[in-house]
Amino acid sequence: MGKGLRMLPVAMLIALGGCSTTKGGFCSISSPLRLSSSAVDTLSDAEVKAVLGHNRKGRMLCGWAP
Repeated sequence: MGKGLRMLPVAMLIALGGCSTTKGGFCSISSPLRLSSSAVDTLSDAEVKAVLGHNRKGRMLCGWAP
């Protein structure tokens, strides 16, 4: 058996290990992003959009309340 064929199972295990995910869905691993007013003042428009999108997703999927 050539060296390349012997390494194939090892390479496959490494590749499969990279495909693992965190156990649990969005609701079990996420929480609302709550920022202080001073932190909100320093956010860019893109950051505000990202925070609002995250919290809206949580409200829809997980029932987060404001």
